[in-house]
Amino acid sequence: MARHLITSAIPYINGIKHLGNLVGSQLPADLYARYLRQRGHEVLFLCATDEHGTPAELAAAKAGKPVADFCAEMHEVQANIAKGFGLSFDHFGRSSSAQNHALTQHFAGALYKAGLIEEVTEKQIYSPADGRFLPDRYIEGTCPNCGFEDARGDQCDNCTKQLDPTDLINPRSSVSGATDLEERETKHLYLKQSNMREQLQDWINSKTDWPVLTTSIANKWLNDGDGLQDRGITRDLNWGIPVKRGTEDWPGMEGKVFYVWFDAPIEYIACAQEWADAGQGRDWERWWRTDKGADDVTYTQFMGKDNVPFHTLSFPATILGSGEPWKLVDYIKSFNYLNYEGGQFSTSRGRGVFQDQALDILPADVWRWWLLSHAPESSDAEFTWENFQASVNKDLSDVLGNFVSRVTKFCRSKFGETVPSAGEYGPTEDALIADIEVRIRAYEQHMEAMDVRKSAAELRAIWAAGNEYLQEAAPWSVFKTDEDKAAAQIRLALNLIRLYAVLSAPFIPTASAKLFTAMNTLDTSWPDDLRASLGSLEAGHEFSVPDNLFAKITDEERETWAAKFSGIRT
Repeated sequence: MARHLITSAIPYINGIKHLGNLVGSQLPADLYARYLRQRGHEVLFLCATDEHGTPAELAAAKAGKPVADFCAEMHEVQANIAKGFGLSFDHFGRSSSAQNHALTQHFAGALYKAGLIEEVTEKQIYSPADGRFLPDRYIEGTCPNCGFEDARGDQCDNCTKQLDPTDLINPRSSVSGATDLEERETKHLYLKQSNMREQLQDWINSKTDWPVLTTSIANKWLNDGDGLQDRGITRDLNWGIPVKRGTEDWPGMEGKVFYVWFDAPIEYIACAQEWADAGQGRDWERWWRTDKGADDVTYTQFMGKDNVPFHTLSFPATILGSGEPWKLVDYIKSFNYLNYEGGQFSTSRGRGVFQDQALDILPADVWRWWLLSHAPESSDAEFTWENFQASVNKDLSDVLGNFVSRVTKFCRSKFGETVPSAGEYGPTEDALIADIEVRIRAYEQHMEAMDVRKSAAELRAIWAAGNEYLQEAAPWSVFKTDEDKAAAQIRLALNLIRLYAVLSAPFIPTASAKLFTAMNTLDTSWPDDLRASLGSLEAGHEFSVPDNLFAKITDEERETWAAKFSGIRT
């Protein structure tokens, strides 16, 4: 049994997330966590809400609520949506927690002692109309790199280039829309990432098994232009973690808070402490400190490509720069974007299908299956209602659901609701078992490699093998002349249903649970020995015929939803 620490990128608190956010981090992380648990490994799967920074303040102001109240409400909303999608977090924390406050201030103190933080007097955008400095996302404008007109002051969502607010062309306040902005002097803290460039480059170079997408983005930031730049880690905001050196005040930094991209990744660590403090676990440090046992932990992060620079460079710079024995990530699984009907999903712009809306119209497993089987791994992927309808109907209804329905209903009509005892397996059954054996081993390899789409394709092929066998064996015809042979065929098919429940659980956990219930078994063991596994439901074992697993999406439903979600969510 191995120990696996898994984190997915923590979602901003500023609103309900869209489906692209789900498939870009949380959902594939859940798939991997569920699979590892099935294989007997010890897993700690963590996520949280990212509650600081300008998105939180802007969203709270728009909602007309105090930012602390808004964040508390939205954390509960996002936690409930995560449960709705079956995300199996061991803990879903909050970056505004007391644990993250203390830990962020601790890291700042350690970095200061290591000589990696300096105070910088700089010019920053000030809005007389708003009566305040406007940090990063309080400013919007045209990206100087790609010309995108709605770039924000920290990063362009279109080309992912890291920006400073003063880089923007035709900047405007995202609070008031004012354009009469001016530059004034203010003092901030900078993390001297440039001092760590060689150390970070050596670390990135050592990760030869990482996805090309991950390493290419990291190397671009390390080497393009002037290379890795020092990064401001404080902001002029009211909401956030107050700037301190450990437990000591930081002279000259009164009224300032740490930049959200400094404290947010630290929440991964703090979340484990929250988990332990809530009585859900123990010894959180054995997951995060190599001097407390974390040297035998494999740490995997899941995220969209826009989050890669901070997780490959800024957060590792914080960990390495502290000089303390914290666990570094072992593998970063990054994803491209999921687009929506020819354009981009966007939380801030309300475009696409959002997670609460998705759960309102269809069961979670339907979304889980489509999103994972179309995960944007090697390139951006596209959500269209036509493809969604076709894939769900074919894979879930026609292949898996149809197999379960035909087998259980036929058995009930001819042999009753018990596993038939008569008959022996022949060459056709042996060939099926041999084929599935090969496919299961391939499925395991894809899952362990975190190849999401390949895993889904292999699982679907295993489902399809059962259907193909059923068509070839044709027990409904064989029954007319050889009841014992038909009984053996159905006995194997019923055991295939239990096998499908086991293999499908990481992808469609609710449907999997329904299959276990229908097959009247608590045996969820992995098929290390397939032939033995296919004898789990012995002759005489009682089962029930489940309700239709997956209803087909009709053309009328598809057209209704396409029209409903064609505009902008308000």
